[in-house]
Amino acid sequence: MNTRTRKIVMAALMAALTCVATMIIKIPSPLKGYLNLGDCIVLVAGWALSPAYGFLAAGLGSALADMFSVYVTYAPATFVIKGLMALIAFYGFKLTRSKLKNLPSRIISGIAAEIVMILGYFLFEGFQYGFIPSAANIPANGIQGIAGLIIGIILMKIFEKSKITLN
Repeated sequence: MNTRTRKIVMAALMAALTCVATMIIKIPSPLKGYLNLGDCIVLVAGWALSPAYGFLAAGLGSALADMFSVYVTYAPATFVIKGLMALIAFYGFKLTRSKLKNLPSRIISGIAAEIVMILGYFLFEGFQYGFIPSAANIPANGIQGIAGLIIGIILMKIFEKSKITLN
């Protein structure tokens, strides 16, 4: 399999995993959204794939989960927010890894990506429902971000120990 085909297959696999992880556990949040485990795969896509493939895998997988559920209005914002999360995870890891080890680099880049998720949904929901009501989802999105970061780091550790490469 040539390199480009492998990258496309891995990105498609990550998009499918993101969609499934997002849909498998849905805990409703205060403003018509939901908490899910998709962020762990979004971060893995950012850390393991190239920027463009990571963006597309994270964005498409997450947006598809919204479209397959009753959250179709969220899909365009989700595509952008989750794609940006993967980009931030990629570039944040790349920038900090030269000075730090893998784990601290993943923690820093993952936190930065999750902050973008929290702010992104705060802005999106703020324009839809008002910024005061939108603030009610900040704690729920923070919990989702922490869970996604922890599980994402564990998955990357497993991949590294098993010598599994996604890129």
